[in-house]
Amino acid sequence: MIYSIGELSKMTQCKIPTIRYYEGIGVLQKAMRSTGNQRQYSQAHCDRLHLICHSRALGFSLEEIKQLIELQGGQFNSGQQSHDIVQSHLTDIRNKITQLKKLERELLTIVEQCHQSQTSDCLCVSALK
Repeated sequence: MIYSIGELSKMTQCKIPTIRYYEGIGVLQKAMRSTGNQRQYSQAHCDRLHLICHSRALGFSLEEIKQLIELQGGQFNSGQQSHDIVQSHLTDIRNKITQLKKLERELLTIVEQCHQSQTSDCLCVSALK
C-alpha cells in the first residue's frame, strides 16, 4: 500500500511538517517520489512513524530514538544496548518526578501560608522574590 503524506499524517496523527522534518534529519527514511514528484510512503514508513511518535510521547529525545532505530535494524542488534537506553531514560524521568514533587511541596507551602491579603506584602509574591 502506498500513502501520500496527507494520508500518512492522518493515520499517525503526526503533522506534515514534522514528517518532513523527520525525513530531513534521517529518523524517517526518505519517501519514494511519484512521477509527479509527490512523496509516496509505504507501510514500513507508517510503522516507523508510529514508533517515532510513540517514543516522543514517552519523552525520548530524537537522538535516543535514532539510537534505538539503529540498534533495531543493525546486524549486531544488542538488546543490552537498547535496554540501557530505555533504563537511562527511565532514570531521567524518575529524577524529574522527584524534582517536580519537591517543587509541588514548596508551592503548596507558599499557598498554605498565604492569607490572601490584599496588600502588596502577599506571601505568594514575596516568596518568589
